Amino acid sequence: MAVKLKGSYTVKPAEATWEGRLPLSELDQVGCITHIPTISFYRRPENCLLQPETLINTARESLSRVLVRFYPLAGRLHWASKGRIELDCNGMGAQVLEAETESKIDEFIGELAEYHNLIPTVDYTLPIHELPIVLVQLTSFSCGGISISLSISHAVVDGQSLLHFIFEWAALTRGEPLMFPPFLDRKALRAGEPPIAPHSLNLSFNLPTLLSERTPDKAEEEQEKEKEKEAKLAILRLSKDQVENLKKVANQGLEKHNTKTRPYTRYETLAGYVWRCACKARNHKPEQETALGVCVDTRRRVTPPLPWCYFGNAIIDVLATSTAGELASKPLGHAAGRIREAVETTTDEYVWGAIEYLKSHDDLKEFQDLGVRMRGKKFTFYENPNLGVVSWLSLPMYGVDFGWGKEAYIGPGDVDGETSFLVPCPSGDGSVIVALCLQAQHLDSFKKHFYNDIDIDIDIN
Repeated sequence: MAVKLKGSYTVKPAEATWEGRLPLSELDQVGCITHIPTISFYRRPENCLLQPETLINTARESLSRVLVRFYPLAGRLHWASKGRIELDCNGMGAQVLEAETESKIDEFIGELAEYHNLIPTVDYTLPIHELPIVLVQLTSFSCGGISISLSISHAVVDGQSLLHFIFEWAALTRGEPLMFPPFLDRKALRAGEPPIAPHSLNLSFNLPTLLSERTPDKAEEEQEKEKEKEAKLAILRLSKDQVENLKKVANQGLEKHNTKTRPYTRYETLAGYVWRCACKARNHKPEQETALGVCVDTRRRVTPPLPWCYFGNAIIDVLATSTAGELASKPLGHAAGRIREAVETTTDEYVWGAIEYLKSHDDLKEFQDLGVRMRGKKFTFYENPNLGVVSWLSLPMYGVDFGWGKEAYIGPGDVDGETSFLVPCPSGDGSVIVALCLQAQHLDSFKKHFYNDIDIDIDIN
């Protein structure tokens, strides 16, 4: 697919904003702190007289206005001591690319998603203080539609904050006022403050490693390394009935034993199902240990709760663990239960303990992916035999109207490592999209298990 670049612009806040260094919280500075891409597609509405160029120009202008209130996004990151990062609010602005292609939108809303040329690329060979926090690409298609892609630093926002920003930007593009100003004071998570309490946590994850059939020679090792890089993004769909059937399967054991345990949620069920299918697709040995990474939103798990519009990272990664044999042979409720156990560890005490642990740690770089990217490599925290499953099921995904109505699709633009996102379908009928990134050699087998295993009969005896 050929994409022609028409222009590159720096969009700065429309008005002068506060300038100075803003400390980031410990939750901002760990895990994936590189740029996370998202993409949304808009078909041209019928009988619409508005040209794509007009919408793109309006979006650029409204971006400069929304950056006045969301001014941290117009700044730059800087290294501080001990692997810490600070946010310099200097108004340098966001980078905006304008592009066009002869392709049609329907070519990209399918099972295999290839978005690379539609997503702005971040040049990690540059010093960190030269990298824009926000990069945008606006691409017009020959069918009259457009795509809007953002690559935004995960050190500054998490998923909820990202969608907050996009919704407000879209509202201004439509000519409406700002609805919910962001809460920008990261001292709500004690950003920039010294440690105050002893801690007993250790957040250094010891992820399971892949068991080998035999010791490979050097040539085979190189081939395997190349295979590991060949991860593909696939877009898979589950209907509402299929989702409900999986939930019944997962909760069968709870019903059979008449426990008072609350039923497993959509996330616990679907994440467990994806985890189990990945183990089968990878053809793991029964004794193979495997971990599933879960992102837990702590906004309502800490005391006092964070403000609803808290703008920053408020997520913590926890691990659910099992063996491939247990996941494959036991009922789906086993996988869902392991995930619930991991999530339930994220209490108020745990969150503040984790923050204290990170505050007292000598160097945070070992918890970050940014240093890996700056060395020209890809960050693959979750790779075979492990997996990450991120839920966007509870986020307000749809209705991001830039003036052309509802999106045809919105979701992750690309994924590092082997991670999947659970996204509600735009139809709003309860169906779910699984945006899965897995080694190409395992994708066909995964899809086979993913769709065939849904038809498992529920044992009602």
